[in-house]
Amino acid sequence: MSEGISAKIVVVGSSNTDMVAMAEHIPAPGETVMGTRFFTAPGGKGANQAVAAARLGARVTMVACAGDDSFGRAAVEGFQAEGIDTRHIALDPDAPSGIALITVDAKGENAITVAPGANARLSPEHVRSAEGAIRDADALLLQLEIPLDAVEAAARIARDAGTLVILNPAPAPDGGLPPELLAITDVLVPNQTEAAGLAGQSGLDAEDAVRALLGAGCRRVVVTLGSRGALAADSDATFAVPSPKVRAVDTTAAGDAFCGALAVALAEGQRFEAAVRFAVKAAALSVTVPGAQPSLPSRRAVEEFTPGG
Repeated sequence: MSEGISAKIVVVGSSNTDMVAMAEHIPAPGETVMGTRFFTAPGGKGANQAVAAARLGARVTMVACAGDDSFGRAAVEGFQAEGIDTRHIALDPDAPSGIALITVDAKGENAITVAPGANARLSPEHVRSAEGAIRDADALLLQLEIPLDAVEAAARIARDAGTLVILNPAPAPDGGLPPELLAITDVLVPNQTEAAGLAGQSGLDAEDAVRALLGAGCRRVVVTLGSRGALAADSDATFAVPSPKVRAVDTTAAGDAFCGALAVALAEGQRFEAAVRFAVKAAALSVTVPGAQPSLPSRRAVEEFTPGG
């Protein structure tokens, strides 16, 4: 990539509206708790990662399906305000937009229930209509809040074109990932629980899960570890990147901030370890602000952030 030219990233994924209640603790089954604050904010893993990448300087195209309702139209307007290309976002008149019900406790931990709505209607045909954008991109960023056949269609287009394929396998599928999808994924970015599940052994520690995933054919694996940072590996080396210490307010979009930042750094041609360090800083900053997309930091904020600063 030429100096001074922004990375081009296509995100194929979900778009939701988050309905967030802050409370002292997350309710147990059958329990009612009194909240301290309520707000709505744009969300969805795909949307969050697209906004994260755009705020970090990438030229982003979003491929998604939302309902033709007030939530869906507001989502498109929000993307446009972030400078994101929305030509490949379909508004479905026969399905509601996706929503997420989120409870955030006093420590910043969360519990989330997602009703996907129109996200479940994103099809391979819809993805193929964006083939030109995917082929022209430096990186394709994928998650699993949309149908798997749409994810696979996008990955195949990208692999054929030489576009970097980055997959955040969340939420992790019960049956694991198809081997053919792993084979065309350049960078797999699970959290520790997802990594263990994909490696076929619940409770496996991050190091063993990484080794198992590399053995299964993954080229590069980055396991996010929350407040502990990330563990990354390829065929040459395994390395850990600790997270800066911050006061966590809301961890809702930390993984999405990480994935968006990692995609930007790799698409710009940064070395693997430098890209992971950049992503860890972006994720750490995101947990200091409540809400999903409201918490996603700017490029300047990430570059100027230093531990303890």
